Amino acid sequence: MTEVVLHIYDVTNSGSDKTNSTIMQINKIFKDGIGLGGIFHSAVQVYGEDEWSFGFCEQGSGVFSCPSGKNPMYTYRESIVLGTTDCSIFKVNQILRELSREWPGFCYDLLSKNCNHFCDELCERLGVPKLPGWVNRFAHAGDAAMEVAGNTAIRFKQAKTEIVSASKVAYRFLVGVTNNVIPAPEAPGNSNRGASKFQAAWFKNLITTGAKPSSSSEIDNEENVLRQQQQTDHSRSCHNT
Repeated sequence: MTEVVLHIYDVTNSGSDKTNSTIMQINKIFKDGIGLGGIFHSAVQVYGEDEWSFGFCEQGSGVFSCPSGKNPMYTYRESIVLGTTDCSIFKVNQILRELSREWPGFCYDLLSKNCNHFCDELCERLGVPKLPGWVNRFAHAGDAAMEVAGNTAIRFKQAKTEIVSASKVAYRFLVGVTNNVIPAPEAPGNSNRGASKFQAAWFKNLITTGAKPSSSSEIDNEENVLRQQQQTDHSRSCHNT
């Protein structure tokens, strides 16, 4: 038996100091402040001094290892002991070989197949508890928002307040990653472009075609325009009679 340790990092590989600082602020507020979650990278250590994780690459396996707690792409946050595994080192190596074949780098997906999903799968095969919910909550929230929009056959803009209230934080995160930008909370309209490889292209296309949740102010504006149009039509009708 040996311990299985989860290593967690703040995602600070955007290429922009301002964006990285904003991510750190988001994680501090939403994880450390209220326990909701944040924007994290995770890796699993089992036997030896290396940790195992998953990331994007155009060819070959996306499964990779590095010295535990020392991934140079991110900012180390904390470690959590998930339990102990009965798997022998031989069995663990077999599991890692299988996962390396099953998780090619090109299949990386921000919502459904990211590093945290990989760690969940590895932990399940090792027979230890999966990751705490807060580690990957933003991706789950974004995935839920997509499912709601699909099941009701309406796009994000039409979903209005339901999706705004359910996934506002996740949406801002996803827009930031797919456009290489994380908007600062105090100035959502400002942005800095980084050089991240981890883009969800299909989701970016959905956003750029206008399918994004309406803000409450946009909804109010639409209602005011409609109300004014109705009043104008009513006045014309009375004048004609």
